[in-house]
Amino acid sequence: MADRTSPGSTPSSHHDRPDPVARLDDTAAALAALHEAFTGEEPLEEALRRIAETAARAVPDADAVTASLVTEDRPRTAATTDSRLADVDERQYRAGRGPSLDSARLLRTVRAATGEHRDQWPEFEAAAEEHCVRAYLSVPVVLPATDGDPERHIGSLNIYSFTASAFDPFDEGLLRLFTASAQAAITSARRWQHSRAQVQQLERALTSRAVIDQAKGVLMAVHSCTADEAFTKLVQQSQRENVKLRDVATNLLSTVRRA
Repeated sequence: MADRTSPGSTPSSHHDRPDPVARLDDTAAALAALHEAFTGEEPLEEALRRIAETAARAVPDADAVTASLVTEDRPRTAATTDSRLADVDERQYRAGRGPSLDSARLLRTVRAATGEHRDQWPEFEAAAEEHCVRAYLSVPVVLPATDGDPERHIGSLNIYSFTASAFDPFDEGLLRLFTASAQAAITSARRWQHSRAQVQQLERALTSRAVIDQAKGVLMAVHSCTADEAFTKLVQQSQRENVKLRDVATNLLSTVRRA
């Protein structure tokens, strides 16, 4: 990988690009490592962080990588390899315009050098110059259709460089490989999160059932009533006090233990 220009330094007018074959080999190796490391059992932010870090290592002149999520809520940066560059994303979110948002909304790759779009994205351009960003490349991230859900875009993968001559059409192709991996990783992460949520709901339901059964047993012993009658008493108290049935049962058991 070529030497990188640090923030605040003056980028050279000419920058040697690695051989395309070497760049492709680096990307292929990085993607292989990514798939080996990815388990599918990690939160969305962790999956995006792993992808961002892999892209930063594999794409020449990638000095920072961020992952923007553009959903129904306010856009946000879900992962970044350099927290300072998250401010460049944030300026776009507040202004409602910028290459990251355009890439996500229009489903197209955006590649340019800083200063080329001052009229179109003044807030982004100002932030990029403040953080010494000289070039940028954003590619949309689209979730494939699964389990009856239609295909939909969720954001973009953004690469920032401190080198003015960074990124070319070949880099666009490399980054598309990463977005393909990102889409697969995000889909797996979302499925895992959905499964975990279902398991947690089941665990809560089972816990509630156990507590309610214990409370019914107490009422049956105290009032010499049937299980159905004990349950009716719990339901009536729940409705009368506007308290969840599980909480009524929990409070009853606590009172018995203190007695």
